[in-house]
Amino acid sequence: MTGKSDVVRVGIAGLGRSGWGLHVNTLEAIPDEYRIVAVCDPDPNRQAEAQARLGCRAYTDFGAMFADDDVDLVVVATPSHLHAQLAIEAMRAGKSVIVEKPFATNLRDADRMLAAARETGCLLTGSQDQRYAPDFLKVREVIESGRLGRIVLVRIAWHWFRRRWDWQTLKEFGGGSLNNDGSHVIDQALVLLGNVEPEVFCQMERTPLSFGDAEDHVKVILRAPGAPLIDLEFTNACAYPQDIWLVMGTQGGLTGSHTHLRWKSIDPRILPARQVSREPTPDRSYNREELPWVEETCDVSKEGHRTNNQRLYHGLYATLRRGAPLAITPESIRRQIAVLEKCRELCPI
Repeated sequence: MTGKSDVVRVGIAGLGRSGWGLHVNTLEAIPDEYRIVAVCDPDPNRQAEAQARLGCRAYTDFGAMFADDDVDLVVVATPSHLHAQLAIEAMRAGKSVIVEKPFATNLRDADRMLAAARETGCLLTGSQDQRYAPDFLKVREVIESGRLGRIVLVRIAWHWFRRRWDWQTLKEFGGGSLNNDGSHVIDQALVLLGNVEPEVFCQMERTPLSFGDAEDHVKVILRAPGAPLIDLEFTNACAYPQDIWLVMGTQGGLTGSHTHLRWKSIDPRILPARQVSREPTPDRSYNREELPWVEETCDVSKEGHRTNNQRLYHGLYATLRRGAPLAITPESIRRQIAVLEKCRELCPI
């Protein structure tokens, strides 16, 4: 059992969709590790709701909350364009910081954040909870097992057909599909790609489905020597959504969704020996044979989005209180921000 002195005391900056819906709900569920002691939001109704539910202090000024000696960890969950400056201010106040996605809206701000972490010695990380998504963890496991052989291509497709008119469609607030969805999809892709630096190809559009001025249709290709091709789509303009996952390998493949995966493979050692032939086929047909497939499935529908966040926060607690290595380093997130920035350079909207 964790002692009271070991509990990480949290201040949450921003009580909107992620601050309230993700971080408050997640941290409340693991009281042995975290306790929310302060919140900051300009909306007095949100402040009152937090005080009534959490019994915490409520601030209207972010600096005042950062100066609260009772706060160990600051969660930055404000609109995206405020992330960098608030994270820097919190670290300069001596706080550990976790930043909701997107970590930063440009590479310059990300570098400022990393510099502040080095200068202050404060912990800095990002809420890349999709690294802990059960479907992603299973996909990694299957790929790393080697049963699919050499991976030729990985495709991740987040397909929607929907209209949006909230602040996350506006570039001035750091909106758009690149930040909203790409900060997760590209992050997963880079984990699968490994330490190589990829060449980036990108196509982006703003369709009439978005009422703001930011992109809502994105296609990204990542290519690197010796690595599988990574094919990414995240769009609000797909009326026929495809499977989220498609993995092609030299011994098999995988497909599926956030809730259900299936994969099949062959053991090349038990295949009959073949040699290339220059002669015409006897019946003018293509080569054909029955392959001894082994097929497996995995149902991950019982785990929800909050489970991802709990895994993330359990890992962060181990770092904060037990000295474990930081699982999601700011340097790893910087790689993602660099790809997002390259996409904007290639396809200005």
